[in-house]
Amino acid sequence: MADAKYDVLGIGNAIFDVLVRTDEKFLADHGMTKGGMALIDEARAAAIYRDMGPATEMSGGSAANTIVGIANLGARAAYVGKVKDDQIGKLYSHDIRAAGVAYETKPAANGPATGCSYILVTPDGERTMNTYLGAAQDLTPADIDPAQIEAARIVYLEGYLWDPASAKEAFVKAATIAHGAGRQVALTLSDAFCVDRYRDEFLELMRKGTVDLIFANESELHSLYQTSDFDTALKQLGADTKLGVVTRSEKGCVVTSKDGVVAVPAFPIKEMVDTTGAGDLFAAGFLFGLVRNAGLHKAGRLGALAAAEVIQHIGARPMVSLRELAEQHGLPV
Repeated sequence: MADAKYDVLGIGNAIFDVLVRTDEKFLADHGMTKGGMALIDEARAAAIYRDMGPATEMSGGSAANTIVGIANLGARAAYVGKVKDDQIGKLYSHDIRAAGVAYETKPAANGPATGCSYILVTPDGERTMNTYLGAAQDLTPADIDPAQIEAARIVYLEGYLWDPASAKEAFVKAATIAHGAGRQVALTLSDAFCVDRYRDEFLELMRKGTVDLIFANESELHSLYQTSDFDTALKQLGADTKLGVVTRSEKGCVVTSKDGVVAVPAFPIKEMVDTTGAGDLFAAGFLFGLVRNAGLHKAGRLGALAAAEVIQHIGARPMVSLRELAEQHGLPV
């Protein structure tokens, strides 16, 4: 196997985040399911934006947040995701490159605008997302550069990619190329509603070995196996995938592999502000631990540390050096 140019390459929906603090009434008035991610059209996006209070706007996208976290920790990272050649698209491209991530996906010259997610954060820190995919849904297999995929130790994919048909094809192409080069493929299930839509397809990806590593939270795991019993679902995950990582909020995470189950505690926090990006940054820390050969327990600790940082402020990307934070806690960097 050739040496890797990148530690992790992420492929995802390139989405610009518009975050606003709100209350339960706003969610109810607009027919939103708290804590979920709904796909919306341009008209609904405009209506939500019109009714929102003052917002914080920043680049986002699940896999992109993870990749930015990995670069922040000091690993070599690359990202593939589609924006339009518009103002927000240019801002998005600038932000991800400024974070130290290799980003070479050609922007769309025409078609829908760069994708946006309208994220409502309630006082308990829970986030509810309304996503207009826009240009992100026009990611195609042609955007997958085989040489770039082959150059990454781990290819990281987001479950949200399964919504647009052409992105789904790009996802499978990337996984096939990665395995052909002896690389690993990781998938985050993204959202319980996403799992509801594609349960059988996700299970097939796992059981056929198209993906090697699965990230899920508790609700996604329960949705995947349609059981409310955690131990039953975890056992099934262990049977279906080489490596499974399940985050459990303040209860930390569990990692299941052929060597058994490892439980890792969460990091203590001062205040829960915004859960946006918690899973994304957990995955960043965990993947960083894997590429540094830190072992599953330390990888889980790095994930917990990165998640703890991001939930204590608004927005889904780190606001401090995660590398320095890891060093302060004696974790491998």
